[in-house]
Amino acid sequence: PNHPAVATDLNNLAIMLQHQSKHDEAEPLYRRALAINEKIHGPNHPNVVGELNNLAMLLLNEGKKYKEARLLLKRALDILMTTLPAQHPNIKVIRTNLNAIENRMRKSRKENKNRKRK
Repeated sequence: PNHPAVATDLNNLAIMLQHQSKHDEAEPLYRRALAINEKIHGPNHPNVVGELNNLAMLLLNEGKKYKEARLLLKRALDILMTTLPAQHPNIKVIRTNLNAIENRMRKSRKENKNRKRK
């Protein structure tokens, strides 16, 4: 069912699975929670930011899908920038996470470049 409580439960279960390093099981739950909240609240509502952030950080921690993770966090940042003051702590968290992904992307590109040279 498409109910906010279901989205919350799915998100919480995904967090628990992620902490147990069961990333392959957590990812579809984050995606389902995001889809439910997007359907209920709309794709640009602050209530989808948590799932956007959680899914992005899972993708970062898996070491894959950096581009998707970056897009998810940029979207979360855009949503928050239209609804909260610029110095709000939630905006700072998303910016920090976005910087982490961008740093990881740069490092990955550099490593790939070095591998090609060898």
